[in-house]
Amino acid sequence: MILLSRLNGSELGVNADLIERVEANPDTVLTLIDGTKFVVAESASEVVARIIEFRARVLAAAETFAGHQATGPAPLQLVSDRRLSEEG
Repeated sequence: MILLSRLNGSELGVNADLIERVEANPDTVLTLIDGTKFVVAESASEVVARIIEFRARVLAAAETFAGHQATGPAPLQLVSDRRLSEEG
């Protein structure tokens, strides 16, 4: 999920996997795969950058859980370090 801002300043969480299109005309409009549209304050390029960053974090977390050394953005902390050491 990526966090974006509506035009009124309120925060909006969007499932990045459900975004079909990002358009700038001049406001940035996200169209989800079900046709739902959201107008956000961020530019289209910023939305795309956040999607890329989110997916990179997911891949890094998957690498960490698979026992590989992660490179790139810090992985998401889905389980506390303490729980990992207790389970491992």
